[in-house]
Amino acid sequence: MNSFDYVVIGGGSAGATVAGRLARANAGRVLLLDAGVSHKNLNVQIPLAFGKQFGTELDWNLRTAPEPGLDGRTLRYPRGKTLGGCSSMNAMIYIRGNRSDFDDWSKGGATGWSYDEVLPYFLKSEANSRGRSDYHGADGLLHIQDLRQPNPLSAKLIQAMVESGLKPNADFNGVDQAGVGYYQVCQKRGRRWNTADAFLELERDNKNLEVWTEAHALGLKFNGDRVVGVEVDHAGSRRTVRCAREVVLSAGAVNTPQILMLSGIGPAGHLAEHGIGVNVDNPNVGAHLADHPMYTANFETTAKGTLAEAQSPLQLADWLLRKRGLLTSNLGEVGAFFATRPDLELPHMQIIGGPGYFFDHGFRRHPKPAYVFACSLVAPKSCGSIRLRSADPKAPVVATFNYFSEPQDLAAMVAAIERVREFAASAALRDLTTGEINPGNEIRGRTALEAAIRREVEHTYHASCTARIGTEETGVVDSQLRVHGVTGLRIADASVFPTIPRGNTHAPAVMVGEKAADLILHDA
Repeated sequence: MNSFDYVVIGGGSAGATVAGRLARANAGRVLLLDAGVSHKNLNVQIPLAFGKQFGTELDWNLRTAPEPGLDGRTLRYPRGKTLGGCSSMNAMIYIRGNRSDFDDWSKGGATGWSYDEVLPYFLKSEANSRGRSDYHGADGLLHIQDLRQPNPLSAKLIQAMVESGLKPNADFNGVDQAGVGYYQVCQKRGRRWNTADAFLELERDNKNLEVWTEAHALGLKFNGDRVVGVEVDHAGSRRTVRCAREVVLSAGAVNTPQILMLSGIGPAGHLAEHGIGVNVDNPNVGAHLADHPMYTANFETTAKGTLAEAQSPLQLADWLLRKRGLLTSNLGEVGAFFATRPDLELPHMQIIGGPGYFFDHGFRRHPKPAYVFACSLVAPKSCGSIRLRSADPKAPVVATFNYFSEPQDLAAMVAAIERVREFAASAALRDLTTGEINPGNEIRGRTALEAAIRREVEHTYHASCTARIGTEETGVVDSQLRVHGVTGLRIADASVFPTIPRGNTHAPAVMVGEKAADLILHDA
């Protein structure tokens, strides 16, 4: 049958959550369409193997347009093309963002999205190994755990950051985000736990839920101003799926605006360039693209047992047999949130530290053991856009992030690298550090650091805000996630964030999925 009550496009962090919750509530027949493949691949399941997915069939293999602020470089932009989406490909760090992020959403007009209003949805999804508290849930479907076997060097990285003047913080998702500590991760006893594991596997025998993989959504079908179906290429066959109640677009901050524009919802002039008829003229579709630029500073070390030893057959056997060993690491085991300027009240820099070398998305290797302090600017001012390359639904989009178009973003990154150098020079790491790999000991002074950043900076894989909550003049969806100008269509993914949260975006995307399911069920 090609007729369903609800059709969810995209089985990622939010989409799998929505589909699973609707099916679990017996809300009607639910179809989940995902362009990717199964999430059962070993490189998905092994925590440390996330980088081995980049450039494979599990990756959309997107590259950005030439970035004006990065010497015209085009950046590799991995996106998960499998059930679970980017929750199958990320470093599993569970960070919600700062309380003020959500309060600012609410103050900006996103009614119902203040911190106190979204916290119950975070708690609802969470099965935290630390148990229930005011800030954590214990009965949810998404397993959140402390690292099963943290690396001894990670404790030294924490100590170094504390010695530099940052305060210890045992819970970045608790009372206060600022400080230094271990990250909690989306794992279950040493194995990745993505949203496909959490929200779809339990509904595998639910007759209300049908999941199509390798199903590429080509566009939305309309009856007047109502969305009534989806055109999809499924396993080589092109068909139209009818939808009686609502289509939920959860294709992510890159593909969601693409599908909207292909369907005639977007900037009229841009659609006309590609011969696409206009259903809704909305210049906000694909605009306001945000991400966290990230610079990975690496240092050689004499420490033993780093992740440089993770490739051995012994480590693979340890993971396969006991789900223990170096392969249970997410690389970014520890971190910090802080402000690089004394006049800032909130953290705007995140450190992701780990006992291994990481550069160029893991494609570049280093012959000696190393550790990394990645500097992720979590309150950037610069933003970009997603635009169509053509009217071909399978053509990659034109993604321009405009990193460092705002000068204060570059200044913050320079300050972060200088702070990281203090970490490496601390008593905790001084005797374990034998050299600076990136940016390199010879790179000194603001001008040289700025040049190195433009030459080498990447990103934190956190595309957001391209279909944001707002009015018809400022956004794409209302506070109920309904798309302006049409009926029968909602969006639930990171594209609806009014502004990008301070931290990793998986947890807030799951929260959006939880809230979207409740909104849909309320209106059913």
